[in-house]
Amino acid sequence: MKTRTLGRCGLMASEVGLGCEHLQGLPYEQVKSVIDAALAGGVNIMDVFMSEPEVRSNIGKALKGRREQVILQGHIGAAWLNGQYTRTRNIEHCKTFFEDFMKRLDTDYVDIGMIHFVDTEEDYKGVFESEVIEYAKQLKAEGKIKAIGMSSHNPGIAERAVKTGIIDVLMFSINPVYDLMPEGVVIDDLTNMETYQQRDWSGIHPDREQLYKTCESMGVGITVMKSLAAGNLLKAETSPFGMALTPVQCIQYVLTRPAVASALVGCKTPEDVKAALAYETASDEEKDYTEVLSHTPKYSLKGKCMYCNHCLPCPSKIDIAQVNKYLDLALLEDTVPDTVKAHYDGMATHASDCIGCGSCEKNCPFSVAVIERMQKAKEVFGQ
Repeated sequence: MKTRTLGRCGLMASEVGLGCEHLQGLPYEQVKSVIDAALAGGVNIMDVFMSEPEVRSNIGKALKGRREQVILQGHIGAAWLNGQYTRTRNIEHCKTFFEDFMKRLDTDYVDIGMIHFVDTEEDYKGVFESEVIEYAKQLKAEGKIKAIGMSSHNPGIAERAVKTGIIDVLMFSINPVYDLMPEGVVIDDLTNMETYQQRDWSGIHPDREQLYKTCESMGVGITVMKSLAAGNLLKAETSPFGMALTPVQCIQYVLTRPAVASALVGCKTPEDVKAALAYETASDEEKDYTEVLSHTPKYSLKGKCMYCNHCLPCPSKIDIAQVNKYLDLALLEDTVPDTVKAHYDGMATHASDCIGCGSCEKNCPFSVAVIERMQKAKEVFGQ
């Protein structure tokens, strides 16, 4: 396993890491088997954002006697209230559940205190203009965390946070699809095959490209979530490219971005771990993702939501792209992940508000069956 320096904090992280979200709800024996396989393969960085008590305890038990072998990312602002996950900026909740994290993982320090899920202007102010950021600074001063991190999916907000000089590590969502299709992307970019054929990837949205460069110039290391696009890229039928990429190809793409130190791959079985670790012994040909992208036929986008919202305006004011994103994520799992459910529930309008007028389907350039998908989302999420 190769390691990379995690920016200015100086920690040496394995280039393939373990995202632990999928361990929630699994029995202890399976949690341990996944962690055993990861550590045996040289993985030394784990992200544990989940606030659910049992999974935290299971991970802590599985790491007993091996805590010093791993870089732990623990989240400030992930709470467990009324029996469910929630994101919070309430300082008392932040303190309670970060202390709970350390207790359940049986550790007196956390390598990266990751401020949890900062995507909007409201989120940003709720952290950087509040006691939350002061709490993170206090934890670092006391040695309870070695570095201050932040997780985000929004390149503009993420870069703004990085430029404060406070953030040492950024956890960000990166993969070939997300890089080419941020919010605000235009149809011409999606359907222009030159976007996929350019080997220098100049088709990456400038905001994302700038974020990675800013992190590199300021010494902020990036750990990557959603390397596999929640599994969408691994199957031709769910990939926007119409062709499947392998975990190895997705990891290679991630690790070629500036400032990236580790690709955190979500695993729920030792076999999943093995598939991710295959990257370390893969040939250059096996790592090459450009072959798939450069041969993507234009028509492969037909019927697939590209999350562009060109279907709007909606008379019910539904953010159709967001509903489709959450639906796609939910359908990849046996049960709807808590985080996806929380994001969906937090929307101002839901699929249940759809009146079936069809205006969206007339506007959609990719012939998505929007009404049908709204009905499916209502069934999956309950509203």
